[in-house]
Amino acid sequence: MMFLEFFVWGSWFVTMGTFLGTNLQAKDQDISLAFATQSFGAIIAPFAVGLIADRFFHAQKILGFIHLAGAALMYGIYVSTDFSGFFPILLAYMILFMPTLALVNSISFNQMKDPAKEFSVIRVWGTIGWIAAGILISYLAWDSKEGMSEGMLRYTWLMAAIVSVILGLFSFTLPATPPRAKSSDSFKLSEVLGLDALSLLKHRNFAIFFISSILICIPLAFYFQNASPFLTEIGVENSTGKMTLGQLSEVLFMLALPVFFSRFGIKNTLIVAMIAWAVRYVFFAFGDANEGVWMLLVGILLHGICYDFFFVSGQIYTDSHAGEQYKSSAQGLITLATYGIGMLIGFWAAGNISNFYMDADGNHDWKSIWIIPAGISVLVLLFFISFFKKEKV
Repeated sequence: MMFLEFFVWGSWFVTMGTFLGTNLQAKDQDISLAFATQSFGAIIAPFAVGLIADRFFHAQKILGFIHLAGAALMYGIYVSTDFSGFFPILLAYMILFMPTLALVNSISFNQMKDPAKEFSVIRVWGTIGWIAAGILISYLAWDSKEGMSEGMLRYTWLMAAIVSVILGLFSFTLPATPPRAKSSDSFKLSEVLGLDALSLLKHRNFAIFFISSILICIPLAFYFQNASPFLTEIGVENSTGKMTLGQLSEVLFMLALPVFFSRFGIKNTLIVAMIAWAVRYVFFAFGDANEGVWMLLVGILLHGICYDFFFVSGQIYTDSHAGEQYKSSAQGLITLATYGIGMLIGFWAAGNISNFYMDADGNHDWKSIWIIPAGISVLVLLFFISFFKKEKV
């Protein structure tokens, strides 16, 4: 289930910016709007899970229906010929897809006796699925110059549609995961959105962490939106396969995180993550497809530190502050703030900045583009270091 879930997402998400630019001749602002559908989906997802999945239907059945419907939408994107036809289908898809990230977790946790020990072994197959999709795209040469000139990058959407059908049908065979809440239970909007956890912001350190989480998602959006078009435009071959190195490092640093976290504490762990963001973008700014390709590869490999050391450790930190009363609400609040608000701002900024540094021939000044998220990362780092006090978690 995890393998197929993230294989579907990885089939198109990494290469979408390149696809839009080469196949649909979309502008940078259009590309940023397409990536922002993830944020719209993240904002709407709590309603879908909290109001429907937790109350009325078995999670595995909802998962099946969503992926079957998603397959039809993916096929609709596959046959689309312009951005005006592409965007509403993608928006509908992401509103459906984002809740499935919570559903696969619920199905997993429902079968486990000790999730703290068992879940990581299951979740890592999602990362392997994402890696497999990227390697397959590069193996089939859909992301090569020849493949893109022939419009073969469009097949990523067809691949996603086919695998969505497989996952949709497979979902109905998964163990029963009944609704957690009774349909008669009162529905609290504040609880679904995580607003019950706003009281945690009274704690100075948590408030600083919360603000930093939103701000660091601005440079994060630059990576998701621009990395694939950047590597393709400067002539890096098999760029999608190379970008899976980021997921490989994610697996390795996930294993290293508990040791680093317990030895150096939450503040130092978050600081290392933010330094990694800045270094990554500096490497992207000064790397190239020839002698400087090692800088690009190191920048991609830093993804494990960037993501695990900030977001995963941040989830642990949030959980420690929330306690039993606000455990779910607090995680919902952080998700809404980061994937919703933070990345929505980031995608908007990345689109406008990329367009500003593009010449009349459609070529970008990538050095100037990447220096900006590097600078933002440094500013967030300085803010965090200045106001966040050492704390034992």
